[in-house]
Amino acid sequence: MDLLKGKTALITGAARGIGKAIALKFASEGADVAFTDLTYDENMEATEKEINALGVKAKGYASNAASLESSEELITNVVNDFGRIDVLVNNAGITRDNLLMRMQEKDWDMVITVNLKSAFNLTKSVQRVMMKQRIGSIINMSSVVGVNGNAGQSNYSASKAGMIGFTKSIAQELGSRNIRCNAIAPGFIETEMTSKLKEEVRDTWIQTIPLRRSGKADDVADVATFLASDLSSYVSGQVINVCGGMST
Repeated sequence: MDLLKGKTALITGAARGIGKAIALKFASEGADVAFTDLTYDENMEATEKEINALGVKAKGYASNAASLESSEELITNVVNDFGRIDVLVNNAGITRDNLLMRMQEKDWDMVITVNLKSAFNLTKSVQRVMMKQRIGSIINMSSVVGVNGNAGQSNYSASKAGMIGFTKSIAQELGSRNIRCNAIAPGFIETEMTSKLKEEVRDTWIQTIPLRRSGKADDVADVATFLASDLSSYVSGQVINVCGGMST
């Protein structure tokens, strides 16, 4: 359909999982794709080849989204290589789950830094590019646990709830420059992370979902494509739950 033809997207943490699914979906809709991970390894190289095979330009960058300096350097490099950035997907994230009474300070700090500060770093760095273009779409990856909370994930929930507040604030700040900012809140999505759960734990989760199934990374990628495209040109400051009704 070429929904994103002529656009350049930057996606963080996209060598695997949901980020990779978004990168491939964007490419299939005609977007050139820049993407990151902490290191340029075999996963990044393989993802780069997959995206290039779809007939668009793609390049992977080793970059630490938790560092403002690294983020600023990344934006400069992407603009030099691609000429523009139309879409930013703040997808980089980690978990360090534990009950609060057992959670170590370093696990709190690390999750907040990687999940939330990274969005600040990349958004702050890209805004001048998008303001100059007078167009842009910023998509922040939140979570249903950022909406509802979850026992044993106070650090992760706090980072993803913070992402929602950040999204709404940026939508208000940059809206006059024709820059939109929205968040996606995935529910129980089949990824490398969830595949490590015990079968009984997975079954228990699925029974709490009205659609009675887990989601796929492509389910999230489809919503990201809508938010990246001109189909959502009047959508900003919103949180879209992709959770099979889990947050209903």
